[in-house]
Amino acid sequence: MSSADTLRLLAPLAGWSTPLDEAPDEVFARRLLGEGVAIDPTVGTLHAPCDGEVVVLPASRHALTLRTAGGCELLLHVGIDTVALGGQGFEAHTHAGAQVRAGDALLSFDLELLARRARSVLTPVIVSSGSPWSIARVSVDRELAVGELLMELTASPVAAAATAAVRGPAAAAGATQRVVVGFEHGIHARPAALMAAALKGLDAEVRLVAHGREANARSTLALLALGVQHGEEVVVRAAGREAGAAVRTLAALLSQPRTAAVSVTAGSGTGARAPGEAVAAATTAVAVAGAQLRGSIASPGLAAGTAVLWRAAEVTVQERGAGVALERAALERALTAVRARLTRRAARGAGTAAETAGGIAAAHRQLLEDPELLEAVDGWLAKDKSAGFAWRQALRAAAARLESLPDARLAERAADLRDLETQLLVELGGGDTGPAPALPPQAVVLAHELLPSQLAALEGARPAGIAMAAGGASSHVAILAAALDIPMLVALGPAVLSVAPGTALVLDAVRGVLEIDPGAARLAAVREAVAAAAAPREALRALAQRPAHTADGVRIAVLANIGSLAEARAALANGAEGCGLLRTEFLFLERQSAPTQAEQTAAYEEIAAALGALPLTIRTLDAGGDKPIAYLPLPHEDNPALGLRGIRTSLAYPQLLRTQLRAVLALRTRGPCRLLLPMISEVAEVLAVRALLAELQRELPAAQPLEVGVMIETPAAALLADRLAAVADFLSIGTNDLTQYTLAMDRAHPQLAARLDALHPAVLRLIAGVAAGAHAHGRPVAMCGGLASEALAAPLLVGLGVHELSAVPAVIARLKARLGRCTLAQCRSLAQRALEQADAAAVRALLADDAGEAPPS
Repeated sequence: MSSADTLRLLAPLAGWSTPLDEAPDEVFARRLLGEGVAIDPTVGTLHAPCDGEVVVLPASRHALTLRTAGGCELLLHVGIDTVALGGQGFEAHTHAGAQVRAGDALLSFDLELLARRARSVLTPVIVSSGSPWSIARVSVDRELAVGELLMELTASPVAAAATAAVRGPAAAAGATQRVVVGFEHGIHARPAALMAAALKGLDAEVRLVAHGREANARSTLALLALGVQHGEEVVVRAAGREAGAAVRTLAALLSQPRTAAVSVTAGSGTGARAPGEAVAAATTAVAVAGAQLRGSIASPGLAAGTAVLWRAAEVTVQERGAGVALERAALERALTAVRARLTRRAARGAGTAAETAGGIAAAHRQLLEDPELLEAVDGWLAKDKSAGFAWRQALRAAAARLESLPDARLAERAADLRDLETQLLVELGGGDTGPAPALPPQAVVLAHELLPSQLAALEGARPAGIAMAAGGASSHVAILAAALDIPMLVALGPAVLSVAPGTALVLDAVRGVLEIDPGAARLAAVREAVAAAAAPREALRALAQRPAHTADGVRIAVLANIGSLAEARAALANGAEGCGLLRTEFLFLERQSAPTQAEQTAAYEEIAAALGALPLTIRTLDAGGDKPIAYLPLPHEDNPALGLRGIRTSLAYPQLLRTQLRAVLALRTRGPCRLLLPMISEVAEVLAVRALLAELQRELPAAQPLEVGVMIETPAAALLADRLAAVADFLSIGTNDLTQYTLAMDRAHPQLAARLDALHPAVLRLIAGVAAGAHAHGRPVAMCGGLASEALAAPLLVGLGVHELSAVPAVIARLKARLGRCTLAQCRSLAQRALEQADAAAVRALLADDAGEAPPS
């Protein structure tokens, strides 16, 4: 008998009931799908344990999902690994969408066949982790007949209310659509993140059904666990006020053939193996001189160097918490800090490595917001566990769930969860990861597994190569290594960890082999090959150290966008002629209180000292929108891109701006220092900052003169360029925001991202107008947005009237080389032709033709 808040489940099978721990499958034993019980059947008929609707019945007929009127979702899974039978031995007595009563026969199965061919006939009965019900009583370790009490469930008032809200009169509408998945590699981390992002703001409960299972479409982890491949058909089902819009959004996202959701994918090379396969095959191997370890190619290339062993210490956590409220607060603080760090990485700029790292950071940030992951964490906190223990348990359970999947690409995403586990635990412990390890020249790093954040920490040290015992060729760390042009082998097995530090190595990520102490002749030959391949890069690097000119001698400044002292040093090494944009958010985002004037001045001084006599352009705090700050009480905004952000935030919190301006005025710089104001839309904003600056300069008579520039990021600013130039010393164009506001396309929109191109003629016409307005007052025009980092576009920008390009450091050499091949007259002719094109694709084709390159496909 059931009431509104209790539900009795009857035994669907005759047999012996046992705890889920006995299931020979970690997905069930670890409760990754939910709590429940398992039955060892003695008869081959499965009955309905309660009244409900058959939601899912796969073609393999090995399992089905029931949903009750109260929102309880039950998975009845006959045997373990029975999906491999392809329906053989099973007969269905019902169908998806059917209403059934308790005791109705649902499936028949050949118990003898299953006993011979399946891993186990043990049948889990699972209460889905997403259901608003929990187990109050269960019958285990006893013989049961069909219809006897198996479990008694109670409804969670909060969850039941949420379910009722979705299923209530206001949300009665529902929608369903079958879709063939067009993502090239199926639904993996980034497509899943795109799907979850696409549903934000839509009032609907959305599920994805595949392989006889279903998942919350807002949960990245649940989507990954479905294991959906390219070309497979899935069902998108939604209920709620905006169910139709939700289904249409996901159907459009899923159905279009696309590879854009997948960043650079490294080739697996010869002899590629699934993660862990090589490890299992070489558990007793020991590395000896002259030996060769074979692995999978994650990032192609050659390296000769010496072995350096990387062993990451595991963060220790206390199991017992200090109270649910305190632990939840600590967890939220840590989550806020990690989100801010990932947001900054995601927006770091253009260029292959930066964009790849940014894409990975964005995927990690999406995982931090995964509703099922956070629900699992909350469940552990409710058991009086510490925030660190709860986080580790939830992350490791989710990682185990992914690793159990047969698809290697999806299994490799477990490394992302391990990375997030480490990042948040470090933050909970005080946020100090310690300095990056010092690497000797030509170090070949040996590790069990490097995580993306750990590789990012090594980037400045620049290892010659990386060899991992575990890992996969399409993992995020492999993708990042390829973007950084660091040769990498993975799945080499534990023998690689027995190599003595300092041993000479050849990492051949062309053949997929790590050569241990190969002898002097082989080392010399490989070093010669590496040097020959590096020669063209060295020539380009030498060019980068010279000032940039057009072919007819017109001087164009090429500076760098930076966000830290380390980036300033990297920029100089890449030939930057100064800093065209210092993102000061690095001082504000990863903390619980605002930085003091002294802290800011010290940080700016370090960067100014690194630049020497070269110019430093300091952008004031660009907060709000997608850059929330924990200690700023910014209001909730339905559309943050159109709300309180940039200079608007600074003027709303004048004390914050006053402290930052005083910190800049206190600098004792060697080179010229400039101030840059973000997100300007009217002259009054510039005048307000100038008035405050003048007041502070009167208080600090020894302060250095400070030029004030305006960022042109809105169509309003572009159209008012002549007025702004009258009150500013220079203009700097931020093409990322200017493009999204001009084209009315959200930069984060999953379906529109590919169309958001700064080379759209409408954007180019605004840039031309900005240049004309600035030139009327004799003001220089800079560009610090993403378009400035595209070498192909450099002549066009000069032709439109841009005097200075501020780019990501890695592309500076290519920018200078491209500018050096054209005259100013050719740049202006190219710009005029670009303004006449119909769309961004036509402009790109024009630029490719002018550069003598193949047009973009």
